[in-house]
Amino acid sequence: MVGVMCINVRFIVPLFLIALVLAGAGCLGTKTIPVNQTAPPAILIDYHRSGGINGANDRLVIFTNGVAAVSVGSSNTELRLNDSALALLSVLFNESDFSQLQANYPAPYQSPGLMTYTISYGGKTVTAQDTDIPPSLETLIDKLNTLLAGASPQKSSYPTFSLTS
Repeated sequence: MVGVMCINVRFIVPLFLIALVLAGAGCLGTKTIPVNQTAPPAILIDYHRSGGINGANDRLVIFTNGVAAVSVGSSNTELRLNDSALALLSVLFNESDFSQLQANYPAPYQSPGLMTYTISYGGKTVTAQDTDIPPSLETLIDKLNTLLAGASPQKSSYPTFSLTS
């Protein structure tokens, strides 16, 4: 054929397949899963009291977002501390020079009726027993015990709890 361009089918089919693959490659991208940028709340205070005549085993864990997990005996509940309660706790820890306290304050004489208190805050843990609680730690223990005593089992929502100085 003169003047007419002759295209060989052997070249058209592979070129068509390559074009089809390249066109489809842009449509087959992967979905990007959104990443939650919010970090989970960290533990602010971990308080555990145990022992005593009744064999207490109570725990209070307060998170940086104000949510507190409370375990008193066999009851578990959650509550929410308001901003002023969190601020008061922070002030109490600072005023008590918590970071300067010793790690352990054991009672000079052991007795099965003694309560043991363990408080973790700011990367430090302090344990004290009833007859050897430093005065600067007594106020903290009283406030944390107030939270434990005031917590009642709730199933559906966080009750708001405030502390007074």
